[in-house]
Amino acid sequence: MDSKKKILFLINPKSGVQSKKKVPQQIEKYIDKHKYDYSIEYTQYAGHACELAKNAVERGVDVVVAVGGDGTINEVGRTIIHTRTAMGVIPCGSGNGFARHLGIPMNIKKSIEFINNAEPVVIDYGKINGNPFFCSCGVGFDALVSYDFSKGNKRGFFSYIKKSLADWVKYKPETYEVELEGTNRTCKAFVIACGNASQYGNNAYIAPYASMRDGLLSVSVLGPFTTLEVPILAAHLFRNTIDKNRHMKTYASRWVKIKREKEGPAHYDGEPTLMDAELLIEIVPDGLNVLALPGWDGTCAPVPVLKQVYDMVAGSVG
Repeated sequence: MDSKKKILFLINPKSGVQSKKKVPQQIEKYIDKHKYDYSIEYTQYAGHACELAKNAVERGVDVVVAVGGDGTINEVGRTIIHTRTAMGVIPCGSGNGFARHLGIPMNIKKSIEFINNAEPVVIDYGKINGNPFFCSCGVGFDALVSYDFSKGNKRGFFSYIKKSLADWVKYKPETYEVELEGTNRTCKAFVIACGNASQYGNNAYIAPYASMRDGLLSVSVLGPFTTLEVPILAAHLFRNTIDKNRHMKTYASRWVKIKREKEGPAHYDGEPTLMDAELLIEIVPDGLNVLALPGWDGTCAPVPVLKQVYDMVAGSVG
């Protein structure tokens, strides 16, 4: 009897900025063929990963690997929640927040070796107005930037920074009613982020204490700040100390209700959309099987700043 597991690699050729042409050869070279019987398929349009993952579950595939960014992960993840099929990741997106939280290397070869050494563990996922997410969601400035960024033709970290600076000039913090377990407040906020994972991507840690296995959302409410405070805020963000910033309030809750003045941009797993003025964000415990290293507790080990710079320059080289 064949004891090998069936593993399907779903490659999104349009995710991120790097070419995926060499990924099949790298899979063939580095995947553990004693452990896995592998196949490869390509996504061709938005939502196609959902269709391919659904078909894989019906065929009894053990692992579906999202080869792409957080958007591709969202498509695969929301299709295989509450099934026996596990999700793996080869990070090829712009931010790769989900993969970074799991400690998956940004290097293609090393991420395949990670899969070889990993085992399925169950994690939580979130929902925003019924839409599943696995990394983070939110409203405010970051949602606006994501929404505007999606309209452009250029991808990548530096293009995102350029768009952020353009939106910064015109953005005005909104007033929100925020209700969580045990608290209810009205506040003016620059960003409200709800994390199942600790970061947006690119090692920008918006929710330092987030765990994917604790049954809680990490809710970060960033109040207004001055232009002069931006360098300090950025340092906190990339050093995983944003909770120490005087403008930040953090909470842990199974759910959060957000009311804003009108409908507008929101984002989940980096994908922007327009949503209603009222938002319900909630955690769903133990809903998705993912590949992680043995002993992983659901939290993220922060990456030193110098290592972040190295990853940014060379991490996506296979």
